[in-house]
Amino acid sequence: MNLAPQKKIAAKLLGVGIKRVWIDPDIEEDLSLALTRDDVRKLIDDGVIRKKPVKGVSRWRARMMKIQKGRGQRKGHGTRKGRMGARQPRKRIWINKVRSQRRYLRGLRDNKLILPSQYRKLYVGVKGNSFRSVAHLRTSIEDSGIIKKAKQKRR
Repeated sequence: MNLAPQKKIAAKLLGVGIKRVWIDPDIEEDLSLALTRDDVRKLIDDGVIRKKPVKGVSRWRARMMKIQKGRGQRKGHGTRKGRMGARQPRKRIWINKVRSQRRYLRGLRDNKLILPSQYRKLYVGVKGNSFRSVAHLRTSIEDSGIIKKAKQKRR
């Protein structure tokens, strides 16, 4: 049974597309008699013709991804685009490195573990990029004999 004209009229009346019009499958025979807009309007009022709910795209996956990113996941090589400098600029990496090394030196000087003259030499070395990291700075200081090596913890 062809109900295309009735569906078209119902879609216009309901203000939706033809695909969103639902017709009760039990009363399809009587529907073929409804030819005018008034007939279709009466069927809509009776509940024989209804509009289907809007189908949306679920946000569940997006929310889950956001939670995972907050946890620090989804940062692997497959996710990255662009070079490392695009994710964190070289200058920012340099700033973090220098600040942490200077903080370490300041702590040594304030705790009287190194002399101010030694502090100044090491400070200039930090500025000149002589040390890769705080660990490298620490080993360099220990190897030069400025301060004694920290005792390793026994397990």
